[in-house]
Amino acid sequence: MQKVPTVYDVAELAGVSIATVSRVLRKPHEVADATRDRVNAAVLDLGYVPSGSARSLAARRAGAIGLCLPDFDGIDDDPALAPVTFSDGQVPTVLDFPEDVELGDNLYISEVMLGTEIEAWQHGLAVTIAVARGSRGTDIFDNLAGRVDGIVTLARTIPDQQLAHIARRVPVVVLAGPRAGDEYDHITTDNREGMRVMTSHVVEAHGVTDLAFVGGPADSPDDDARFRGFCEALRTAGLPVPSAPVARGDYTRVQGRSIGRRLVADGGVPRALVCSNDQTALGVLDVLTGAGIRVPQDVIVTGFDGIDASEMSRPRLTTVYQPMRDLGRAAVDTLLHRLRDTQLPPQTRSLPVRVLLRDSCGCLPAQAA
Repeated sequence: MQKVPTVYDVAELAGVSIATVSRVLRKPHEVADATRDRVNAAVLDLGYVPSGSARSLAARRAGAIGLCLPDFDGIDDDPALAPVTFSDGQVPTVLDFPEDVELGDNLYISEVMLGTEIEAWQHGLAVTIAVARGSRGTDIFDNLAGRVDGIVTLARTIPDQQLAHIARRVPVVVLAGPRAGDEYDHITTDNREGMRVMTSHVVEAHGVTDLAFVGGPADSPDDDARFRGFCEALRTAGLPVPSAPVARGDYTRVQGRSIGRRLVADGGVPRALVCSNDQTALGVLDVLTGAGIRVPQDVIVTGFDGIDASEMSRPRLTTVYQPMRDLGRAAVDTLLHRLRDTQLPPQTRSLPVRVLLRDSCGCLPAQAA
């Protein structure tokens, strides 16, 4: 194995000091053209790559932020998911996943990740992603906290006690959850109001009095806010207010189909199904259309998020659009403010939402409320 070139090798080949090499790499505009060209030529000739660890020590910054996400893919510590092995240099022919996993199912997460990466890139930062999967999640998060300048995480991803421990080392920004007696920065969207307006539209514009709410995980603060908005709209309209959603899923299309099949089999499909997110709504829509139930003529279906798939479904899904990408960008922006001034009081930022009226509630063409 060849010796890894160092900054000293570059300086010797270019005939300059190591301080000049460092200046060329960090602030090239401050160095004369001829000197800069010699250093860059030496870097290319030697194949030199600056040490990230050395830069971090010098700047007292890792140059990276951590993004901690919940395990939405269903892959856990299942012994059936044994490590992939190679023999004689051959690639294994099959990688086995549980049957109920739909890869690429969580487009909300994808948009948040993209927004995080874009904002980090604009500030010259890398993003390190960790997933709370299985029994190793705790160790992974602790390890991540020692390698980044701050952490962005979705609410309920990291246990409260562990999150408090991590926050003693690096700043933490929590996405999609209200403040609950903590001192972290929070970024959320107006979930309650968005769902209130959506439900009021179904009741007032379409004259529906038989509605049911299809919820997500019981511990989701977003789902709780959306259900409260749903109940508020019913209460205002003088309609019966349920104590709980008619069914709960895990925000995936797979679970939406399962809920839809159960409602159809039980004969309990109401005039309108107000779903807590788009993926659930799309899964319900799959089952209803497959069973010959017309949407919106027989049943109105609505969602929440505004993922691209909601625009491409047939019929197109009426939904509450939340700025998912902006959530990620706002989280990084807030984290950078926190790094610049650690004495700032905890910040809470709520981003606005829009109700998109489409085919699945009977509104044509698409409108925004």
